[in-house]
Amino acid sequence: MRIVMKFGGTSVANGEKIRHVATLLKGFHEKGDELIAVTSALGGITDGLLGTAKDVSKSGKVSQVKEFIADITKKHYDAIHAAIEDEDIISETIEVIDQRLDELEKALIGICYLGELTPRSIDYISSYGERLAAPIVSGSIRSLGIGSKWLTGGEAGIITDSNYGNARPLEKSYELIKERLSPLLNCSIVTVVTGFIAEDEAGIISTLGRSGSDFSASILGAAVKADEIWLWKEVHGIMTSDPRIVPEAKSLPQISYIEAMELSYFGAKVLHPRTIEPAIKHRIPVRVKNTFEPAFEGTLIVADQVPSQDVVKAVTLIKDVALVNICGAGMMGTIGTAARVFTSLANVGVNIIMISQASSEANMSLVVMEEQLETAVNAIRSEFNRNVVGDVVYDRDICAVAVVGAGMDGTPGVAGRVFGILGKEKVNIIMISQGSSQHNISFVVSSKDAINAVRALHREFTEGHQ
Repeated sequence: MRIVMKFGGTSVANGEKIRHVATLLKGFHEKGDELIAVTSALGGITDGLLGTAKDVSKSGKVSQVKEFIADITKKHYDAIHAAIEDEDIISETIEVIDQRLDELEKALIGICYLGELTPRSIDYISSYGERLAAPIVSGSIRSLGIGSKWLTGGEAGIITDSNYGNARPLEKSYELIKERLSPLLNCSIVTVVTGFIAEDEAGIISTLGRSGSDFSASILGAAVKADEIWLWKEVHGIMTSDPRIVPEAKSLPQISYIEAMELSYFGAKVLHPRTIEPAIKHRIPVRVKNTFEPAFEGTLIVADQVPSQDVVKAVTLIKDVALVNICGAGMMGTIGTAARVFTSLANVGVNIIMISQASSEANMSLVVMEEQLETAVNAIRSEFNRNVVGDVVYDRDICAVAVVGAGMDGTPGVAGRVFGILGKEKVNIIMISQGSSQHNISFVVSSKDAINAVRALHREFTEGHQ
């Protein structure tokens, strides 16, 4: 079986966990599976890299760089000695790590003197988390008697545009990856590839943005025509709800791509929608498993809707959001008002999570992340005069709830059940939004009612049907 396996920060947080990952990979390799392992950085390293780079670009303190380098050197040395037993491999790995750390130190000192931090230099600095972790993971595998080679994402063939910080892979990447990695799959080794990072056509390091390591695994899996892409997390796959909110939440054994994307967009942080785009395009199953309970099957994400008695698969909650209401009699019949709202928000980088508009066209409601609220309100107020938009009001004290399931499509009465349950629970609904796909009903409630709403809907739709 040909599998691309991605191991996240929790899975490779320290040397003991890297050793566990290496042992897992050895087991699959000895069964005859062809493997590519995609690794994230050690726990906390990427945040440390970005935080230090931002601090020293303002302070210019070379001493702060020296302290940071000393700290992460110790963390990586500790990881090497915990993950690898063979002294020769330890020495080889330390040599690679020392070279990388020397490059990193010079780059950070350069930022001190320049006093600025560009998107390109941020990508370069943040790439070191994965570039320091991959040699350790590969060394740990070799110390268990299995051949291993490590590559950066760019070396593996992931070529992107130059949108640093959120780069998109170019179509030619798939053929390049196939050329470079397919021969290694036929060898008796485990190939380790850095997640999150790639390079543009000029050979300059780029990064793939949020959940970039998952995205890397999906790209690689599509390129080498993997049988499955496995994303190893610290959870039992994708759950029917957040177990911190609903203790009775259970793992979903199988869901469709569309359900996974809806869940990831509406609060289920196990996946990011971009993660599975390559898998969807090439119809490759994606499996989400728990690194520390590998015998558990986890959740398999497949192309087609899975036959199930469950109309609703999961109930999710998005916190830290805010509601913006745009109203005004001048909006009625005025062509292009919505376009101007969306354009003004796009121009300042505000993402709209939900939209609802009254048929009278005199009112439009938007949900945005709370951290972007002030930017959003200012942008809309600057765009319109009082003759069109009378007022822009907002509410921070809200949460968004989503009810997701492909079985909702064409099933009558689902919305009635949803809002009937909320009525019984005396939960007031502030705003409603439903997509044309009918795979998702989402709505806004007061923060004080949010947890009660999620628990009541979970009881109604998922409990007793697993």
